[in-house]
Amino acid sequence: MIAILDYNAGNLTSVQLALREVGLNAVITRDPGAIAGAERLIFPGVGAAGSAMQGLHELHLEKTVRDYVASGKPYLGICIGCQVVLENSEEDGGTSCLGIFSGSVKGFRAAPGVKVPHMGWNQVRQTRKHPVLEGIPEGAEFYFVHSYYPAPKNSEVVLGETEYGGVKFPSLMAKDNIVACQFHAEKSGPYGLRLLKNFCAWDGKA
Repeated sequence: MIAILDYNAGNLTSVQLALREVGLNAVITRDPGAIAGAERLIFPGVGAAGSAMQGLHELHLEKTVRDYVASGKPYLGICIGCQVVLENSEEDGGTSCLGIFSGSVKGFRAAPGVKVPHMGWNQVRQTRKHPVLEGIPEGAEFYFVHSYYPAPKNSEVVLGETEYGGVKFPSLMAKDNIVACQFHAEKSGPYGLRLLKNFCAWDGKA
């Protein structure tokens, strides 16, 4: 069973529909037992890290997510689900996150010719091979909508990089059973669908 984490965020149904497009069924759930029993977990969403962590806290799902990741089963974080795997975020005046990866989430700075949020299609430069990238060419474009970006301390977790406004940031991270993408795979056309399909066929091993 593929579980899509419901923590009072938007954009959950679009992930479910994208998976259906590639012949995969997923359940949107906030039930701890269903999440623990799932074969893989997707943490999507739009909005702010602070509200995401608040949603997890109010629904008593923080430990559920941590325990799931510790189980070794595949985890995919999309956009906010990518950011919360780090220790903290600059957003909302400072937010403590899940702390699965060392590092923080930083904000883009608006400047002449640089609009915030970063919105639209942009390239992802692959830094190494990984099963979730099978069939996706180097430099493929994905769809972004975000004002903040992941800044992990360990460069070894970086799987793909993107440049915006003079900032080169990790747009795709992976370590052990965790994959996290800053872009919206569910809105990224054929390559986004391919990444989702690859994730759902992946055994969670690097």
